[in-house]
Amino acid sequence: MLRGLIHVLAWSLATGAAVTLSWWGVHTVMAGTAYDPPRALPITAPGATTQGSKPLASSTSKPPSPSASASHTASPARRTPAPSPKAPKPPTSPVASPSPTASGQIKAYDTDGGRAVFDLGKADATLVSATPGTGWSMQVWKTQTWIRVEFAKDTDRVSVFCNWHDGPPHVEVGTY
Repeated sequence: MLRGLIHVLAWSLATGAAVTLSWWGVHTVMAGTAYDPPRALPITAPGATTQGSKPLASSTSKPPSPSASASHTASPARRTPAPSPKAPKPPTSPVASPSPTASGQIKAYDTDGGRAVFDLGKADATLVSATPGTGWSMQVWKTQTWIRVEFAKDTDRVSVFCNWHDGPPHVEVGTY
């Protein structure tokens, strides 16, 4: 009986040491990653909305297409067909937040692949959020002078590129 208890105690101590060592290793690796904590956008006034009377789009849903928002009486079955994947798509315009943050202006860029939101300062920029659309995947690259967000689905690619190496931050949206 005593021998069995010694084996259980030794196994427990070895397991505890292995778990502690594993946790320490994972914690050390994850502490060195480039993931920034999420930041909240400023609240302007209670009950206030931006962009006229329309509420801001949720980051978890794709914003309505311009043709659907122009006519609320059109039925979903009467939508115009999407352009072919090979046809060039026009660049989207940013949707600016009415209140700048302490470091700059919050601008959202809606694309076919998803939405990228940047905090554009006078001499640099930061990525606030990037949300892929349904069925799209996303990848982000960051350096000291630019940020690139790429949305991908099958062979389609949409890239939102923000750079500030030669002046104030500017954003380009490209489809390929």
